[in-house]
Amino acid sequence: MKKLVIAGVALLSLTACQDKIVFVNNTKLLDDYQEKKDIEATLKKQVDAYQMKRDSISKAFQAEAQAFDAQSKTLPQNVAQKKYNELMQKSQILQQHLQQEEMRIQQESQSQMDSLLSKVKKTIKEYGKDKGYSFILGANDGGSVLYGKDNKDITEDVVKYLNSKYKK
Repeated sequence: MKKLVIAGVALLSLTACQDKIVFVNNTKLLDDYQEKKDIEATLKKQVDAYQMKRDSISKAFQAEAQAFDAQSKTLPQNVAQKKYNELMQKSQILQQHLQQEEMRIQQESQSQMDSLLSKVKKTIKEYGKDKGYSFILGANDGGSVLYGKDNKDITEDVVKYLNSKYKK
């Protein structure tokens, strides 16, 4: 019985040594992944367009407010107060509109990044199965892989694989 246990432990340690364990630097992988770069470029265009629109609206509103300020001195108190209230209401509506647009951009960005990460995980899993790896660990700033030999870092290979699949 003792020999059977020793043989079992030996067999288990031999199979454990045969596991192919590698890691991927998640940060570098995402930084080098072309689809992520394309998504960021598209989102940057949206953000830039939003900022231009916001600045344009802000300038136009400031001009309107300055014109009102100059005009209010010559208006009767009740008329000036009414116009002031209308101006404040318009300001609130514009702010709400801009906030909604900003939130839409943020939600779209989050949705696209979540979808991208899901796709990357699925593709890495596929890659690992194709290459016969038992485990692909993710190295990141949080420290899930504190040390790994350079020959176990397959980040470049996975980036090439992801980018080739993306080009198709």
